[in-house]
Amino acid sequence: MEETLELARERHADHPQLPLALRLIENTGVRTRHIVQPIEETLKHPGFEERNKLYEAEAKARVPAVVQEALDHAELLATDVDVIIYVSCTGFMMPSLTAWLINEMGFDPTTRQLPIAQLGCAAGGAAINRAHDFCTAYPEANALIVACEFCSLCYQPTDIGVGSLLSNGLFGDGIAAAAVRGRGGEGISLERNGSYLIPKTEEWIMYDVRATGFHFLLDKRVPATMEPLAPALKELAGDHGWDASDLDFYIVHAGGPRILDDLSTFLKVDPHAFRFSRATLTEYGNIASGVVLDALRRLFEEGGVQHRARGLLAGFGPGITAEMAVGRWHRADETM
Repeated sequence: MEETLELARERHADHPQLPLALRLIENTGVRTRHIVQPIEETLKHPGFEERNKLYEAEAKARVPAVVQEALDHAELLATDVDVIIYVSCTGFMMPSLTAWLINEMGFDPTTRQLPIAQLGCAAGGAAINRAHDFCTAYPEANALIVACEFCSLCYQPTDIGVGSLLSNGLFGDGIAAAAVRGRGGEGISLERNGSYLIPKTEEWIMYDVRATGFHFLLDKRVPATMEPLAPALKELAGDHGWDASDLDFYIVHAGGPRILDDLSTFLKVDPHAFRFSRATLTEYGNIASGVVLDALRRLFEEGGVQHRARGLLAGFGPGITAEMAVGRWHRADETM
């Protein structure tokens, strides 16, 4: 955080709204972030072509170890996986990285591929939901989710609006992976999922795609979107016979502290319930689609919750879209 604030002061000393931008960055709660390049390289802009080459090279160098760790945790082999769902909004490859992973890591050639590129931060939730759909349709199947976000490669030195300066201090880089087993294992047994889009908000979070790459646009109204999204979370839980205000765990996307504070207010949930998401934001920044998977990791590392505890997962992103799911915690040593 200190380095980020000092860089902002140095590079934008004459910015008329610098004090506001610095205050907004400080209020994110982000203390540390990780990026794929040294900061001096990140602040350069060699062009979209070079940045995309770096995205591909770094993804190929870093993703396999994370995938292997996820498979090991789930006690699966690559040949046990029936579909790979790859989510990323910070670079572009065709064929998708899914094809490369199948060739390089020994997945079966019949493995289905589902790359998702345009759901932004909501894609983590969407990936969980599509894996749930797949394993519901094919109960003996297994799905692999991979999220790869190098947000630092979207830094645009010419974008100096307050929203852009805030984004420069908020987003981080991260890779996450998770397995969704059709049978067995330990973790969240998914039971229902849904999606909700706030009408007429598609321009609130978006990319302006130019010759220089992806220019991230963030409307100042975005932090207030939990008020219209909270009822959608309540409805999903209500359709399942549950009260969204009275669940045992919550795994949600942390776009910023206002998101978590408002969810606590509108869902009438103790702020402590969002500790996993807040810890991800503090230690890594907003790592886009990877947030929900990292927050889920933290729940696992805390020891999980009691068998059949009820919970909610949600990712929020462009649209404005919410991708939501509910399910029960399942311990491997317990019967369903």
